[in-house]
Amino acid sequence: MLTSKYAALKTAEPYFNLVRQALGDLVDGEHFFDIVTDDSIYEVLYDLGWPRIIRGRSDLMNAFKGYVGIIHLESADNLIIHSTDTGRVIVIEYEVHGTVVATGGKYNNRFCSIIHIESRKISHWRDYMDSHAAWNALSLPAH
Repeated sequence: MLTSKYAALKTAEPYFNLVRQALGDLVDGEHFFDIVTDDSIYEVLYDLGWPRIIRGRSDLMNAFKGYVGIIHLESADNLIIHSTDTGRVIVIEYEVHGTVVATGGKYNNRFCSIIHIESRKISHWRDYMDSHAAWNALSLPAH
């Protein structure tokens, strides 16, 4: 759910909503950034412009402000949820679909994220994605 507090991140809302749906009652908070600890670690295992490790909610919000300037998401779907470790570790698979702002080209990508939950908040996020799909969408001119 979008609140004025997160209005600048509106074009990533499909992703935020999908994550919130995936974690359900395992976490407390309404919006994605409400369910992330102040000192969370968001780790991406690919090199496409994001830092490999983002520490803390504030830096993560800043990274997403950059993301929404590049990609506007229209939807997120095909969610598969794998629960492990009595709900402290959740693995989600999903897809996002949107538009690359600079070219108007379509952006479609697949992800697998490993999420660690402590005290009903996301403490660590490890992200894998289809780097080739991202590279193509961000590097090639729109058709």
